[in-house]
Amino acid sequence: MNNRITTLFGIQYPIIQAGMVWCSGWRLAAAVSNAGGLGIIGAGSMHPETLREHIRKCKAATDKPFAVNFPLMYPQIAEIMQLAVDEGVKIAFTSAGNPKTWTPWLKERGVTVVHVVSSAKFAKKCEEAGVDAIVAEGFEAGGHNGREETTTFCLLPAVRQATSLPLIAAGGIATGEGILAAMVLGADAAQIGTLFALTDESSANQAFKDYCLAIGEGDTKLHLRKLSPVRLIKGNFTDAVAQAEDAGATADELRELLGKGRAKRGIFEGDLEEGELEIGQIASIISRQQSTAEVMKELVEDYQKALDKLRIEN
Repeated sequence: MNNRITTLFGIQYPIIQAGMVWCSGWRLAAAVSNAGGLGIIGAGSMHPETLREHIRKCKAATDKPFAVNFPLMYPQIAEIMQLAVDEGVKIAFTSAGNPKTWTPWLKERGVTVVHVVSSAKFAKKCEEAGVDAIVAEGFEAGGHNGREETTTFCLLPAVRQATSLPLIAAGGIATGEGILAAMVLGADAAQIGTLFALTDESSANQAFKDYCLAIGEGDTKLHLRKLSPVRLIKGNFTDAVAQAEDAGATADELRELLGKGRAKRGIFEGDLEEGELEIGQIASIISRQQSTAEVMKELVEDYQKALDKLRIEN
């Protein structure tokens, strides 16, 4: 499975763990990296000193490469960027902002930069900004999504046509077969969120994991389009959001309904009634919790089986 992405990051398999708020702490990142993929610490839910602690603990838990995800809308973005560089982070995944803002600064300091996009238009801007690789994320993904609402398998070929940079597929991928399908459409690797969010090492609350493992097809929906589109599981809070949106609520009214810390309440603290429960559509086919090592082993084995099957049939 060696290719441009494995070479770029110095990893064994082209499997990237998504940097998810309240799920992607040092334990998960280290476990993915130790199993041959690229683990990512999600800085979006961490205060600067918390991020420093997670970086140091991840370094102690693995001698393999790992990355940090930086949502560029983070209020203390300059502080955490400097902190990460000072702590020796060598790979940065940036999202939710203009890649031109931080890419030159990071690359001047020897950091490999990957930016997340939801359209071919923004993929071109990434190449102009000088990033090393691109994540193309479809709207099947959990959490915050692009306003284009383009599915992953429509987005991938469009981005592949727009840029020659190494390309990572994201959104709706949780199997070895899915990884192979993404590669057929032009990806060099797959970034996986939901599957890793529900592993033993994920820092998400166990009640949240159990709830996600029991949901069915159609139990997630994109909401809060007037603010920033986010995929949520159906529930009390989601029902309240839907009612407000149907009644024509303004962005300010939705912002007031959302309040502060609701994702933490739902994902990290396990408040299934009033918390914001973010997960991808692919959760409907995941029914058991596993260790990260088991997940990685199955992904690699199923990818190889699917590839061998295609070779035999053709």
